[in-house]
Amino acid sequence: MNHKPHQWIASIIAFFLITLLYLPMLPTGTAQAEAAPSFLLTANKPVDGKITVTMSGTNMKDLYGYEARFTFDPDLLELVEAKSKLDGFSVSPVIKNKEILIAHTKIGNVKGESGDVTIGTLTFKTKKQGTSTVKWESIKAVDSNLSHQTYSVEKSVSVVVDVPVPFKPGFVDLEGHWAKADIELLASKGIIEGMDEKHFVPEAHVTRAQFAAMISRTLNLNLNLNSTANTKPNPFIDVGPASWYRDVVNSVYSAGIVEGMTATSFAPDKEITREEMAVMIVRAKLNLEDSTLEKSVPTEGLKFDDMNTISDWALKHVQLAFSSGIINGRTDQLFVPRGNATRAEAAVMIRRLLSN
Repeated sequence: MNHKPHQWIASIIAFFLITLLYLPMLPTGTAQAEAAPSFLLTANKPVDGKITVTMSGTNMKDLYGYEARFTFDPDLLELVEAKSKLDGFSVSPVIKNKEILIAHTKIGNVKGESGDVTIGTLTFKTKKQGTSTVKWESIKAVDSNLSHQTYSVEKSVSVVVDVPVPFKPGFVDLEGHWAKADIELLASKGIIEGMDEKHFVPEAHVTRAQFAAMISRTLNLNLNLNSTANTKPNPFIDVGPASWYRDVVNSVYSAGIVEGMTATSFAPDKEITREEMAVMIVRAKLNLEDSTLEKSVPTEGLKFDDMNTISDWALKHVQLAFSSGIINGRTDQLFVPRGNATRAEAAVMIRRLLSN
């Protein structure tokens, strides 16, 4: 060798000095930090009444399977397809209230996907105009050794439907029904919906939450609700944060249109009575007119044989609803205040409120 001993020793010392100098800058226990996975959610513009949301990941390592959770607005969007970009087998989506859960896995002794990966897509059908948010809440990533790790994603996309969704009259159970015209009119405005695409089920009963949703949609079409209501949180312990009716109950409660069955209970799934419905519809009318009950109730009384069965707290509201032409008796002689209201009756009352 041509190197002198002292030059060789100086080179070794210089190497160790440089190594010691840079050691504090490296993560403990590793020479180079491994990049953590990150996730992205994107959406296209509506095409033929459908929107596709794409989920992708970067720096993925051996993605063999996954379980992903999303939240969305079921009043504006309907999930029609969930498709994975990975080979293997997908479980049918589970949809509950505002949540969607999808799952997929590869099959057999194969490695998972690594690097930048397009994980899958969700396709929604638009139900009516408005702006909705689809949020990717979390993903449980499973590797080929069946080890898993859950990541909080918290990525959202705003879905804007600014083109009216065509309404196709087609409820097969409305032929010859007395409320057919009113029901189809409100369905075309997105105020009411069928039980499915082909059936309205006009004689089914209405729950308190369902009627609150109808009132909320009606008001949003006719006035700026936020300008007249302090959006105070409701006190009802039976209106959970994940329930589909939370927002509509909040809006009509803040506007003073609904109250609970008690101070802390709304009873959202209880079937609404005709007198309860009359109270809510009159409060909506007064909200629209910026009026009060005392100024609006006529002096003449009702003339039904069962007037004495109308609850004291509902009597003035029933009287105003009747005199305004918003509600009639079940017959000429009977009002039936505590009978359960039907979906057809609710639709007709909403249409009369709009006309009134």
